[in-house]
Amino acid sequence: MGFYFCKSRHFPLLIFSFLCFARFSSSLSSVSISETSNLIIVCALVPSNGGIQPSSINCSSFHVPGVRTPFNSNDSFSGIVSGIGFVCGLKPHFSSSNVSVMHCWRFSRNGSFLSLKRIYMGPALNRLEAGNTHICGLNETDGLECWQWPGFNQTGGVQFFSDIAVGEGFVCGLTKDGKTIRFLGNFTGIAGQEISGNYSLVAAGYSHVCAINSDGGIECWGNRNIMGDAPHGQFKELALGLNRSCALRTNGTVVCWGMSNFRLQQGLESLEFITIKAKSNVFCGVSALNYSLFCWGDPNFDSNPMVFSEVLPGPCRNVCPCGSFPGSGLLCSNGGSICQACTAGAISSAPSPQPENRSSNSDLNDRLIAFLVVCVGSFSLLLVVGFFLFRYCRDRGCRVHDSGPLGETGAPTNSGLCSNRTHQTPPAVLEKRLSQLTSMGTTGRLEEFSFEALVQATNNFSEDHKIGTGSFGSVYHATLDDGREVAIKRAEITSTSSCAIHTRRQEDRDDAFVNELEYLSRVHHKNLVRLLGFCEDSNEHILIYEYMNNGTLHDHLHEVQNSPLMSWAIRLKIALHAARGIEYLHEYAVPQIIHRDIKPANILLDTNWTAKVSDFGLSLRGPGEDESHLSLRAAGTVGYMDPEYFRLQQLTTKSDVYSFGIVLLELLSGYKAIYQNENGAHRNVIDFVVPYVLRDEIHRVLDQTVPPPTPFEIEAVACVGYLAADCVRPEGRDRPSMTEIVNSLEKASMACLIPHDFSLSSTQSST
Repeated sequence: MGFYFCKSRHFPLLIFSFLCFARFSSSLSSVSISETSNLIIVCALVPSNGGIQPSSINCSSFHVPGVRTPFNSNDSFSGIVSGIGFVCGLKPHFSSSNVSVMHCWRFSRNGSFLSLKRIYMGPALNRLEAGNTHICGLNETDGLECWQWPGFNQTGGVQFFSDIAVGEGFVCGLTKDGKTIRFLGNFTGIAGQEISGNYSLVAAGYSHVCAINSDGGIECWGNRNIMGDAPHGQFKELALGLNRSCALRTNGTVVCWGMSNFRLQQGLESLEFITIKAKSNVFCGVSALNYSLFCWGDPNFDSNPMVFSEVLPGPCRNVCPCGSFPGSGLLCSNGGSICQACTAGAISSAPSPQPENRSSNSDLNDRLIAFLVVCVGSFSLLLVVGFFLFRYCRDRGCRVHDSGPLGETGAPTNSGLCSNRTHQTPPAVLEKRLSQLTSMGTTGRLEEFSFEALVQATNNFSEDHKIGTGSFGSVYHATLDDGREVAIKRAEITSTSSCAIHTRRQEDRDDAFVNELEYLSRVHHKNLVRLLGFCEDSNEHILIYEYMNNGTLHDHLHEVQNSPLMSWAIRLKIALHAARGIEYLHEYAVPQIIHRDIKPANILLDTNWTAKVSDFGLSLRGPGEDESHLSLRAAGTVGYMDPEYFRLQQLTTKSDVYSFGIVLLELLSGYKAIYQNENGAHRNVIDFVVPYVLRDEIHRVLDQTVPPPTPFEIEAVACVGYLAADCVRPEGRDRPSMTEIVNSLEKASMACLIPHDFSLSSTQSST
């Protein structure tokens, strides 16, 4: 499953009173359960010795024992939720307790934690719930927000609730007047999308929902034959799992019911609990006697139901308007305590003696660092093979051309037939492809230039006019007779004594020429460089483009002094422009186009500083409707090439996403994809930047030539850092799509509300 960042619609920090936040503090869960087919992970907030902020997370695993979790004991959390394959922790931002940050960790079926991601930073969350896959919360205004839920839609705008619950594919919310339970998503078992009544709270299982009404009784909806009949009596809390449920009576005891005559484990019936939680078949509760955590519902807990000897029933706070839990003051330092919910009859209670058997927190900081090193460092291993090429490359990178589809044999060498030949008649294959393009009308809207006019405009392609090198030849700047400024890319003929090398290189250049002509002649978008025309005359193959007089993004990041790009707002806008161009290729071009060589040198800037993607020499049509990928040997530029594509030789659009992630890291850090560190060793920008991003320390690796981000910009810059880390994940399926990248960059760019020294053009997509 993938996580995608910057879901919050609020980047500015909104300040609300501390008492308002404290009122809802007990709504944040301090216990979470994740159950898969062969793994159960129970996590809880446990007491720490530092500060009044919430404690660290501790986890225990079952079926697959000894899972090493990556949580840092120095981090303080206020809430925790889990689902299938992930654990998320909520904590206050270091700058303000009125800002919440949510980090999530994924783990595999064998229990190894794979990655860390921040999926939320914004106004403090007062409620947080998770189903098997989705996460939803209530912000400081009680507005509903959800994450990890592509396509989630709140009909009619943001909805406001006093309580929420998340099931499989749906979320239900209790309106603030307590008279309506509203369902969003797909839930069967009710007529319509609302239930009317008087309720104090709502809970959801996999496919059923229950609520406690104003009389303290339980009402449920769903398949009654599966979920069973709810017990009678007065209750104050519910925990619902997979076709089974438990409820907390007003006296603190628990009763359970459900499929297969589900009952509370013997020996726990007389215990009093403060709170209970459930996920799938596993249920847990915090004991009111000594804050121990007991679990039931799975054979692992039959002999020893105690998971932790002491956990926190909620976060530590300075102020509890409705009273604190007995003895909780001794679990918190600096006079803090754990607040009770503000319900009718809540009274302030004095601290009772400190519970015994306080468990010590393991210091997992070293493990987190090790995890980051192993996870992120794996990228560099796949790039070692290409490092030897680096010394022979120009600053803009060595390009590695492909050898065609897998299984295709190389061209015959014909030794001796082509040695010392510097000019050849274009091979029949090239002529056939050019003829096909012409017959299909693909080049119809392009202007055909005469070779003589181009020779005159470039002074016979002199070095004075040369401005760079493209995929199949040199690029020249020229002014035509009609006054138009253009860029002219002229194909080069290989000169070598080796026939095999000559044939391969010439075929590469021929392919690149036809690719540029084919793809740029049928696509049109303001963030793709515009092809004006072409020239085919005997051995000459030339393409003519609009001239981009502000050069390449590479130049401004690594060459130009005092570049206008020395602003975070402008850099993010440039990234957004490029992302929109690539999104067009992936989502709107028919057939789909995979660029295969996204890098700063191929992102050009026009007079208005609009960024445009260029150089389609390596581009290919995407896989067909019934195909998941293209099978062919890897191609691209060392440092930007997708390691999964290089390893598996399977090309998808996610290879472009990886390359774009490297571009984002360059924009943020100012370092090249592969650079020399202070010791002269070559290093990958991923290994340097991403660990700081994942530790929320992106300020340590930002480009020092750019002024420090403003308070508004730092949120956006941090968000883009997490986005870049997501783009360069080892597996393509875990990377976001270009549409998701565009959405995140749009939000980040909007957050940079500062005046610019020059005008950036509008970048609304045009297809």
